[in-house]
Amino acid sequence: MSSDYYNNKIEEIAPQYLSLSFLDVHNNWAHHLTSLFEQSNVSILDVGAGVGRDVSYIADLAEQKLKSDQSYQIYAVEPALEMLKVGKVTTGNKKVHWIQDALPALDKTTKLEVNFDLILLSAVWMHVPPSQRARAIRKLANLLKPGGKIVISLKLGMTKEEQQSRQMFDVSVEEVEHLAHNYGLFSKFEAQNETDKLGREGVYWQTLILQLPDDGTGAFPFIRHVAINDGKSATHKLALLRVLLRIADGHPGAVIRRESLASGDRVILPLGLVALYWIHQYKDLIDHHQLFQVPNAKPNMGFMKPDGWHKLRHRTASDYRIGNMFTGEDAIALHKTLSASASNIKEMPCQYITLPNQKTQVFEATTKSVRAKDSIFLDLPTLQKWGEFSLPETTWLALSRYACWIEPVLVNEWVKTMAAYKGNSDYAKPEKQVYLYQALKWLDPQRTTSEVRSRFETLAKSQSIQCVWSSKRLNQKYDIDHSMPFARWPNNDLWNLVPSDCKVNNIKRDRLPSEHKLKEAKERMQDWWLSAWLEDDLINQKQRFFAEANIALPGLTPQNDSIDDLFEALLLQRCRLKDMQQLNEW
Repeated sequence: MSSDYYNNKIEEIAPQYLSLSFLDVHNNWAHHLTSLFEQSNVSILDVGAGVGRDVSYIADLAEQKLKSDQSYQIYAVEPALEMLKVGKVTTGNKKVHWIQDALPALDKTTKLEVNFDLILLSAVWMHVPPSQRARAIRKLANLLKPGGKIVISLKLGMTKEEQQSRQMFDVSVEEVEHLAHNYGLFSKFEAQNETDKLGREGVYWQTLILQLPDDGTGAFPFIRHVAINDGKSATHKLALLRVLLRIADGHPGAVIRRESLASGDRVILPLGLVALYWIHQYKDLIDHHQLFQVPNAKPNMGFMKPDGWHKLRHRTASDYRIGNMFTGEDAIALHKTLSASASNIKEMPCQYITLPNQKTQVFEATTKSVRAKDSIFLDLPTLQKWGEFSLPETTWLALSRYACWIEPVLVNEWVKTMAAYKGNSDYAKPEKQVYLYQALKWLDPQRTTSEVRSRFETLAKSQSIQCVWSSKRLNQKYDIDHSMPFARWPNNDLWNLVPSDCKVNNIKRDRLPSEHKLKEAKERMQDWWLSAWLEDDLINQKQRFFAEANIALPGLTPQNDSIDDLFEALLLQRCRLKDMQQLNEW
């Protein structure tokens, strides 16, 4: 942004800005600032601090609440030199460090190596050109402590003349929240529109508070560091993090055991499951979309062997899922592809993902040799044959609890990484990258519900089928509903897909069934499971049904075949989703 306007108009602007108090402008979020000073060692950054009105108030409040020079640090960043000079006069001897710096780079601020509990951008965002906003949000997010907040006020109702003279650009809540989501931030607070306190006609303001999650262990910042800041010679690191995220979020039953070590508690997973999902996510990216995953424009990766991967070219990503059966040459090729993938995971991302500034590996893999057979059923006992994968329990819990925030970060970084590769030069421009985002979609729900629809149509010819939620008899018009909402927990397993009345499903939408609602539906849901998938003549479907449920739901054993135990696990998973994602209930 240009500072000329503010440098040239300083004598007019300074009295105008100082005529208002901090609380006149920021009263709608000031309680967040007050609560911040209930802790010690507070760090605050005011970006675009102007003539120092806000940062002066913050310094006074800090002094009043904390009473210690060592308890807080306050930094004021201002690009316009004349504004900065007035700001220094405004703050006087208060403990405020002034820096001449600017978004999106904030080079001088970054060199301080300080992370902040709160970053304020008051009347600043409209000065950042749209092409620089993603970089700006990324930089701001990197400057936050875990649990830190960014307060942004958005100016709405600007005239074209004002935009031109002061180098301002249109802003929106939706744009800021989208960018924040891509860098692991979530929207904590959104104020109602407020009129301009200086009385400018047609101008109003909206305030957002963005927050970086904090699990209290440092695991979330570590995951975010690997995704965004760690060096990547290929997409291996992002791939492993996303695989672990999908397992932690979607398969809590996959944990073989937990171990307590001197270095900390660890979670043990089947290495074969990690390898299976490794294949799942790379399959369509490489074979269908033909997107390069290394910078040297070579289409092959280390796990793509002639007697394995290349013999499965006719398969799709959806084939690599729990509960599926491979036979004949495909089964032999899958055995070899799982082995090659397990080795590649051990030798590449496991070896090179380390703690920041250390050589200590975070993830460990122990591989086993598995003889290829002409039949393989993909369930937990089978996938344990390839060995074990170990990760810190804190990382496992962070992936599970913050999946909905971590996933967009991983996808966004994967898109940027692929777009920079020589072989993907057709997608280098941002407007072309929507294709890359589409290629990274994990599941296609419509493809899977079609199988359940087919089963419904077959059963409806010989028996009456009820809506599991309302008990209404279903005829030609019906929906196949995800009992646990797909938008919040992407799961297309047979047990999670149930017949529903269209109107009832429209009311439910993406909300989580209450415990009472779910218990009311128990008998009808279990009747559907029994008739659709668990009859004696449906051996393969029954095997798949329980294989999917026993790995997706918490507390079930790999050998479980009880629908009562399954339903109790479903109630537990409902509570987990409610707790972790604070979902609206139905």
